[in-house]
Amino acid sequence: MKIGLMGGTFNPIHLAHLRIAEVARDLCGLDRVLFIPAADPPHKPLAGDVPFAQRCEMVRLAIAGNPAFEMSAIEGQRGGKSYSIDTIAVFSEEHPQDELFFIIGSDSFFEIGLWHRYAKIFRVCSLIVVERPGRPVTDPLAALPVAIKGEFGYTETPHMLRHMSGHVVHILKGCPLDISSTSVRSQVAANRSITCLVPPAVEAYIKNQRIYTECP
Repeated sequence: MKIGLMGGTFNPIHLAHLRIAEVARDLCGLDRVLFIPAADPPHKPLAGDVPFAQRCEMVRLAIAGNPAFEMSAIEGQRGGKSYSIDTIAVFSEEHPQDELFFIIGSDSFFEIGLWHRYAKIFRVCSLIVVERPGRPVTDPLAALPVAIKGEFGYTETPHMLRHMSGHVVHILKGCPLDISSTSVRSQVAANRSITCLVPPAVEAYIKNQRIYTECP
């Protein structure tokens, strides 16, 4: 089975997240995509201090009805900083027969050298790198940290690298909607509509729970 792992704060989840997951699923023939909210993100503070349970509930509402999408609360159950490599390692150990694909944005890919034990990520799974608006990946090898460039080689397939482990890095182009969680929060705080930015059920939940009303 091919499983996509899509982490993030999902603060809140929005339509671009869902679009990315669906296009990634189609590109690599994924059987399912797991959305994994970060309980304690290590790289930046969580805007608005929105509880993990509320962010998980928004993910559940957003993916309801899509049988290929699931939500995992593993990072809240594990405790401590939500390092991606720890989460990926757990799934690798629990599903040794499955092929894992870690889905990240190009902005994160350019900064992956700052991640905790980042080099191990490429050894345990493949990556699907989704280009974000304004952050194109013209040369994926050049974007990698110098310390691990020698572990990769180009393939005959455009926009793809192969790691010495056999895993690959796919660059997914032409997919992203220009929506960010920051912009959604700003719209809510300004009492503006977020229709067409998030699924209707998520919009209703944000309104009913009064989330982001004072969060830029």
